[in-house]
Amino acid sequence: MPPSKPSSASTAAATSGATKLLSGGNPQISKGYGNAPVTQYIAAMPGWKSAVGQKLDALIVQALPDVEKAVKWNSPLYGVEKDTWFLGFHCLTKYVKVAFFRGARLTPLPPGSSKQEDVRYLDIYEDDQIDETQFVEWVKQASQLPGERM
Repeated sequence: MPPSKPSSASTAAATSGATKLLSGGNPQISKGYGNAPVTQYIAAMPGWKSAVGQKLDALIVQALPDVEKAVKWNSPLYGVEKDTWFLGFHCLTKYVKVAFFRGARLTPLPPGSSKQEDVRYLDIYEDDQIDETQFVEWVKQASQLPGERM
């Protein structure tokens, strides 16, 4: 099978010095710890997804002001200690996918199921309104559970 041709968005990004977008429009950001790489990732999220990323980050920090942040595997991750994460998100073509790594233990359950027993997802599409109160509650609950070591 011949290699796939890069999308015009990723080609334009690569030639302009901007962040390269991977399949689904997910930004390719170097691995890093702290707020800076997460901010870089969010700024590189295409179109309306960047505003979603800003909102998610703000709500997570609202819930846990001392939250640990990192970008690994081209996804922002959030935890209560370094290298142990309770939540991450990722850009897909038509939505932003939030992963609660121990989401099967949250009440109420986030709506998206997973092939992984403990993981639950929240998919956010362009015209969706985030239930901020519920999201913050999930973040608080998730932060109290054992994190995923990555």
